[in-house]
Amino acid sequence: MSKTQFYPVILAGGRGTRFWPRSRRGLAKQVLALEGTQTMIQKTVERILPLGTEKDCWVITNEFLAEEIRRQLPGIPPRQVVVEPEPRNTAPAIGLAAFLLERLAPGSIIGMFPADHVIANENKFHQVLQRAAEIAEKDGNIVVMGVKPARAETGYGYIETGENLEPELLRVKRFTEKPNQQKAEEFLAAGNYYWNSGIFVWSARTLANALREHLSETAPYLEQISAAWGTKDFAGKYAELYPKCENISIDYAVLEPRSAKGEHSSNLFCLRADFGWNDLGSWAALYDHHAPRQDEARNVIDSAESYALNATGNYVYAPKKFVAVVGVDNLVVVETEDAILVTTREHSQDVGKIVKYLNEKKMTDLV
Repeated sequence: MSKTQFYPVILAGGRGTRFWPRSRRGLAKQVLALEGTQTMIQKTVERILPLGTEKDCWVITNEFLAEEIRRQLPGIPPRQVVVEPEPRNTAPAIGLAAFLLERLAPGSIIGMFPADHVIANENKFHQVLQRAAEIAEKDGNIVVMGVKPARAETGYGYIETGENLEPELLRVKRFTEKPNQQKAEEFLAAGNYYWNSGIFVWSARTLANALREHLSETAPYLEQISAAWGTKDFAGKYAELYPKCENISIDYAVLEPRSAKGEHSSNLFCLRADFGWNDLGSWAALYDHHAPRQDEARNVIDSAESYALNATGNYVYAPKKFVAVVGVDNLVVVETEDAILVTTREHSQDVGKIVKYLNEKKMTDLV
């Protein structure tokens, strides 16, 4: 690791609505064990421990998940599991961590990690993160992990890269959030576009200054909140000022305007994330991730026992029951104690709309 202290900041405030009915408000995707016995956030912390200790980790989450996260991660100091008064997207969340660490550990390096990603090659992951931290030590540098696209995916942001500085290091030309299908196909064909993994590395000072420059109305609120850290006034300041912060992602708030400065002036760098990254964004993505577990007909069935006849490409989760799958293809079926989901893998991205419907109908016991 670099000579400077490294602080992992884990963003764990999402709802994971596309994993309904397993993912709920109080037991969201990041605190579920979607593969194996460890939860997503436990795996996230475990894989970054070679880079920073648990006592160096910070988690930004919501009121519904904080207690469960503290229970699952007893090695992280409880006060470093920071609870947002209300969700304001990733820029205020990671921004607060930057302003806090700018005060508490001047010169420190921050790694921003979503809580619910899968990394297949952890040794390679550590190597890439170490290089990122070295680059980020130079004031002003921002490093993003870019994943070589395997398909024309419309659900991810894209990084257009320019000059190749090292075999795995490129300059960033611009960021594009979730393109339409035509644009995604153009990006795939171009060969110099990467998926934005959502993993960033920068110094606390660099990020704080970037927010002062590009999010000038929100930055003073975050500075005032961080100044109250460790005092009796913190909770009140946080509750009062944080909801006033702009509801915006770090991509829109900092990365896009920074990239507009030009490839050689933005201090934006992309490291190739060739370490088996997957964000498990839907049931279909989880099905693909479980490819090694598929039977001869490409079914993945989590059940007490099962029988499949003339059925292919299905994902079924009903761990306490016998499951029979007959004459159907490419379905997703998920059972919990109070709900059953039936959809197709093709439409699994639409599952989040169910949660919206349940909220509109005030069926809050199901969300």
